Amino acid sequence: MLTPEQIDRLIQGREDDPFATLGVHPAGSGFTACVLLPDAVGVTAQTLDGKPVGDLAAIHPDGLFFGKVKLRKRQPLRYVARYGDGGDHVMVDPYGFGPVLGPMDDYYFAQGSHGRLFDKLGAHVMTHDGATGTHFAVWAPNARRVSVVGDFNRWDGRRAPMRHRADAGVWEIFLPGVGPGSAYKYEIMGADGVILPLKADPFAFQSELRPSTASIVAAPLDHEWGDARHKQHWQQADARREPVSIYEVHAGSWQLDEAGDFLSWDELANRLIPYVVGMGFTHIEFLPISEYPYDPSWGYQTLGLYAPTARFGDPAGFARFVDGAHRAGVGVILDWVPAHFPTDEHGLAYFDGTALYEHADPRKGFHPDWNTAIYNFGRREVSQYLINNALFWAERYHIDGLRVDAVASMLYLDYSRKPGEWVPNDHGGRENVEAVAFLQQLNTALYGTHGGVMTIAEESTSWPDVSRPVHTGGLGFGFKWNMGFMHDTLRYLQRDPVHRRHHHDDITFGLLYAFTENFVLALSHDEVVHGKASLLHKMPGDDWQKFATLRAYYGLMWGYPGKKLLFMGQEFAQRGEWSEERALDWHLVDHAPHHGVQQLVSDLNHLYRSRPALHARDCEPEGFEWVLVDAAADSLFAWVRRAPGVLPIVVISHFTPVLRHGYRMRLPSGGRWREILNSDAADYGGSNAGNMGMVTADEEGWANVTIPPFATLMLELDI
Repeated sequence: MLTPEQIDRLIQGREDDPFATLGVHPAGSGFTACVLLPDAVGVTAQTLDGKPVGDLAAIHPDGLFFGKVKLRKRQPLRYVARYGDGGDHVMVDPYGFGPVLGPMDDYYFAQGSHGRLFDKLGAHVMTHDGATGTHFAVWAPNARRVSVVGDFNRWDGRRAPMRHRADAGVWEIFLPGVGPGSAYKYEIMGADGVILPLKADPFAFQSELRPSTASIVAAPLDHEWGDARHKQHWQQADARREPVSIYEVHAGSWQLDEAGDFLSWDELANRLIPYVVGMGFTHIEFLPISEYPYDPSWGYQTLGLYAPTARFGDPAGFARFVDGAHRAGVGVILDWVPAHFPTDEHGLAYFDGTALYEHADPRKGFHPDWNTAIYNFGRREVSQYLINNALFWAERYHIDGLRVDAVASMLYLDYSRKPGEWVPNDHGGRENVEAVAFLQQLNTALYGTHGGVMTIAEESTSWPDVSRPVHTGGLGFGFKWNMGFMHDTLRYLQRDPVHRRHHHDDITFGLLYAFTENFVLALSHDEVVHGKASLLHKMPGDDWQKFATLRAYYGLMWGYPGKKLLFMGQEFAQRGEWSEERALDWHLVDHAPHHGVQQLVSDLNHLYRSRPALHARDCEPEGFEWVLVDAAADSLFAWVRRAPGVLPIVVISHFTPVLRHGYRMRLPSGGRWREILNSDAADYGGSNAGNMGMVTADEEGWANVTIPPFATLMLELDI
């Protein structure tokens, strides 16, 4: 018989070792069974095949039943509970099943070296000891008790308290009969005996649609992938020497359906993938699509790192999208946020009643810019959680890369902080050595296990060797956003043309560091929100000048060393600022100036991809040489792009309203130079000034070139 103390702990939900009391236990020469079923008036115990083995007696009015059962060996039971309304409920006793996790899981988890956590933690549908159900496991080392609650047990934390694996701080339980689609959370009692707000699963693979916040037991992802050719190409390629032109997309506002609602993943696949293929982009980069509670955060305040957001359908739909993109030759990059997380009560903040995922000291654990919590990168279980997430997206969803958000905020302890608001490292400096180690581990793990996957850092400072290998002291990223290019060129172009001659180095300065990292030139969502205006309206002058300058800018960017990224809408010169609340202004494409910009971007992409001179040495200095660097008085720039074994291409960019006939310049060699791009072409909405398709240079390379106003030309040696 149970002691009064054991009964009280079960009834009050304070039992931290439920497997010691619930389920079947030896009693003399036989066995007893114990089950908690609140509101039941009677319980009959059966074997799993339905053979009755005894009626249990109520030993507490709150639904605790106990009694002898006729069994020859210890085994799981099935209970038939009778209720006052005459209904019966059948359940298989979870306390008759052994653990699913093993001692090696405990060991590797505690060491911070478990590379398959997403196979172990979270909710996994499985067959265990002959029964079908779901195994739940969660890390909460400082909890007194953890229970799974959900529709299947009336959200009652007394019904499914979990087994505590003390060596790892992990709690687990197998719940027979719980299947895909079941909503659940964890009820956690802190060390002080206080029950916390219900917590979503940090490893949830599916979530409810906001504003609901429960986790969902996900069906196993059984998608049959057809992207072997795509993956093989990138596994064998050196991404630095491949054309990479990225279309940055906010999935919730690229387009909406006829009712004004989000497109599903399948609808996005039918619309977005063909558009991207037609436009010539090589990759789609999504703003964060991990589950997040607040639409205006654009996904950057994510709480469900392992779950594609329910806004666009189920996880299988996202897998179909990625596979469809790959079959069409388009890569998929995810914006990934390991720098911080929001403090919504159902999330990671004070997960087990303590600062578990975050730092306890707000000088290290609170982000003043976003009012969010900062991950404790020095805690091996936390860094392991994040690194496993990166591996998860690469393995389960075949993603091609991660663009890591806000890296600068991770690297500096004093980021956005005043003196006295931050804690120096052990050496007295401001560098976050724990974050550095985490980023190095992340890149080592991802590149070491998933060939062809790239990582891209959004890092806005001059931190050295961001995209250099870890073994040489670098952070190990594949690429880094070139924030300097974006800031300098936009600052230059926002000036009145008459003043640009005095700021020539806004364009030329970037070449002093262009090859210190593997750069991506990014004109991202951040440049077209919060009062910054669209790219079109950053350009001065009348409407014709705005369009012409923007076209010239795109030509300069696609001819400049570095991979390319353009945020959605900018490829057709969206007039208004972007807002996540509405779709892009697609009607603008029906107007000639906007259609012209769209056609130019498409032509630039196809030119960039088809000409190795424009991409094969994007990250190496031998691929670039100035042709004309000192024409500040004319606001004109010219350079040559090269790659081994292919014809060179000269890029000429001009940013005044003057039409320059017979402009004398020395090209890299004599001969005929074919005009392969002119951003002033009539097809793009320009004045159609140019060189009739050809420029001829004498033996020493001197040529007279017609240079249109606000235009970029590309000339390819014709032999």
